[in-house]
Amino acid sequence: MTQARERKTWETTSAQATFALGEALGRSLVGGLVVGLVGSLGAGKTQLVKGIAAGNAVDDVRKVTSPTFTLVHEYPGRFCLYHVDVYRLAGAAELIALGFDELLQPDTVVVVEWADRVHSAIPSEALWVELIPKGETSRTVTLDATGEAAIRCLDDLRAGQLHLNCLAEDPE
Repeated sequence: MTQARERKTWETTSAQATFALGEALGRSLVGGLVVGLVGSLGAGKTQLVKGIAAGNAVDDVRKVTSPTFTLVHEYPGRFCLYHVDVYRLAGAAELIALGFDELLQPDTVVVVEWADRVHSAIPSEALWVELIPKGETSRTVTLDATGEAAIRCLDDLRAGQLHLNCLAEDPE
């Protein structure tokens, strides 16, 4: 049986707009969700995570940085937000050996940068976010939701972001 799946694309025109999309996403989070981020160096992954943290009611988003060398940062908020960077890992087996499964709880949200490198470790029900630079500051941001929780998050994001004038929905 195939899982339910929805996809939506936005265009952001600045770092602030990428942050704003992340913030709207952060307000839409549901516990137990894994968000897999995909994008090249400088694509805006960490900027998006800062927005997600703000929307998740993390106290000081200035402290949100990429955990490239520490692998995991934890930020308390509405949900405990784990920010994982797997850039330096050899693959999914190494991530699992480090206890990735222990982070996946009903009261947590796990955001994984470079998630395409550990695809097999990411649950089948997840929200994938691909950021593609389209110039110095513009990004195409595609969210691909698989499973009930991820689809609910995407639907809430669509409903809640209507007031953001810095985002342009890409007609599909």
